[in-house]
Amino acid sequence: MVRESNHPLNNLSAAEISDAVSILKKNNSGHENSSFSYISLEEPDKNLVKKKNGLDRIVKIVGVDQQSVGFEAEINLSKKELTKEERISENAGPTYTLAEIYMAIQLTIEDENYQKALKKRGIENLELIQIDPWPGGGFVNKNIKKGNRALKAISFLKDSEKDNAYAKPIQGLIAHVDLTEKKVVEIEDHGVVKIPQAHARYDKDGQESLRENPKEISITQPNGVGFSVEDNLISWEGWSLRASIDPIEGLALHQVSLNDRSIFYRAGLSDMVVPYGSSDPMHWWKAVHDGTEYGFGTMTNSLTLGCDCLGEIYYLDAHKLAFDGSVETIENAICIHEEDYGVQWKHNDSTQMGYNEVRRSRRLVVSSFATIGNYDYGIFWYLYLDGTIQLEIKLTGVVGISAYHEDIHKPGQDFKVSPELASPIHQHLFNVRIDWDLDDGANQLFETNVEPLPINNENPEGTQFKAVSKHLTKESEAQRNIAPEKSRTWKITNPNKLNKVGLPTSYKILYGNTPTLLSNPNSPPGKRAAFAKHNIWATPFQSDERCGGGKHTVMHSGEGGLEEITAKDRNISECDLVTWLTFGVTHLPRPEDWPVMPVEYCGFHLIPVGFFDQNPTINLPPSCSSKSKSNK
Repeated sequence: MVRESNHPLNNLSAAEISDAVSILKKNNSGHENSSFSYISLEEPDKNLVKKKNGLDRIVKIVGVDQQSVGFEAEINLSKKELTKEERISENAGPTYTLAEIYMAIQLTIEDENYQKALKKRGIENLELIQIDPWPGGGFVNKNIKKGNRALKAISFLKDSEKDNAYAKPIQGLIAHVDLTEKKVVEIEDHGVVKIPQAHARYDKDGQESLRENPKEISITQPNGVGFSVEDNLISWEGWSLRASIDPIEGLALHQVSLNDRSIFYRAGLSDMVVPYGSSDPMHWWKAVHDGTEYGFGTMTNSLTLGCDCLGEIYYLDAHKLAFDGSVETIENAICIHEEDYGVQWKHNDSTQMGYNEVRRSRRLVVSSFATIGNYDYGIFWYLYLDGTIQLEIKLTGVVGISAYHEDIHKPGQDFKVSPELASPIHQHLFNVRIDWDLDDGANQLFETNVEPLPINNENPEGTQFKAVSKHLTKESEAQRNIAPEKSRTWKITNPNKLNKVGLPTSYKILYGNTPTLLSNPNSPPGKRAAFAKHNIWATPFQSDERCGGGKHTVMHSGEGGLEEITAKDRNISECDLVTWLTFGVTHLPRPEDWPVMPVEYCGFHLIPVGFFDQNPTINLPPSCSSKSKSNK
């Protein structure tokens, strides 16, 4: 495909990634045997991006060298130069590489003490063992030196290659692996618990029978799709945006505008955390930062036509840097399509005029899926005809699991999902960073609460209530949480752009009910994932402030996250505004979540408030479908 004027935000090509690795190795032969975490585009200053031309293509390669020391290298592709290389602090390392994951598995399976623990449980066939390495969540074994990289490994047993190993956890057996020293430093064994026997296959061949196929729903667009794509630039119904797979954030949107009016410059997943709340030795220490510890984007799936997306589909591929320096292509990494979305607006006039007007809604969907261990996460951005933007995260996959034992598992913390298995209470908390650019100007943040009015002479029956808005002017003022009892919302405004009624143009942030972090603030998860303490944060834009939990979170104790970023309490009264939105679910597992979890949803809406002078869909033509059928 022809690149659109070599736009500076075009996605990295396979050739560019290969060139970057070659330049790095040519300038530093020590990287011949390095293990690479990821490569990312160093996005130019956004004011320069708007001019488009004459900008060098600069990338960043992050990885681990032979001494297991993290590094960042900056390469100017336009000039074919290694412009900068730095060591990453021993207090915080880059994402784990696949080479390290494989190493942890191999070191564990070869460890004599681990094999002895298996024999105690009657297990001698090592080929049927599944080992899942996990970050330690801030709980580092005492035998691992400060600055060393490490993983914890838990295990499962398969009956056969096609078996669902998660159905047979080897309870209470944990290997502590020092990746730097390349050894297992401790086998933690909490005693033998009977391994569950029941199968839990979820593939079609593993079912006794399949229900009758539902009647087909066919989604066709005989006149073609309503959107166009050029490189990573998507245009639809006045909307314009770019989509990319960032190696840490996963699916990110850039330069989102409607009818040539800018809304935000960039939005992506700044961080996420999955803290477990059980005392089960298999789980209590888990609090994984799936993005910054594993790389949300590097774990992106290749989507399947007609399954992951339905209808007339356009796909974008993505290219990533493999741990050995080669290039891997994720085919069909981003799915783009349209969906009918029911009624846009309707009114049946019951007066003497007696007419009925209905208009149908539709939305553009830009989506991707990533698999991190046992969980699968879908990132779905929806753009609507009326200017609404929605982010929806879809959670599915396999829940964390243990072999149930009444002496180990506690009511309210561990939930039986089968007669032999328990799954611990846990949270999935996401933080999305939005770099606003509403109507190309400085923006402000307001909070609105709806309050009942007191009973008095003006409100004798107590029926009145009103919306009260407050301008949030400091970073400390903008650390806020939802309050459903007050219908609390937040609004981004451009004070220098007024609508027809004389009010600033704005967009509203609308949450459903969503939790915040339940771990104690002084616990390792409380310090490492402090971004999850509040549903919203706000900062003035700084190009190096991209990650809510800190730039590098492997082995870190909380440095560089939102608490540290906002400690200066900077002014946000009218600035290049960035909001950080935390949302998610507190998961109390149920039998219906086993053996594979039905999709659970969370997210938020961005809704225009005075961005338009009237209903922007008032001019939609009637669209009663001639192909719809009736039983009459």
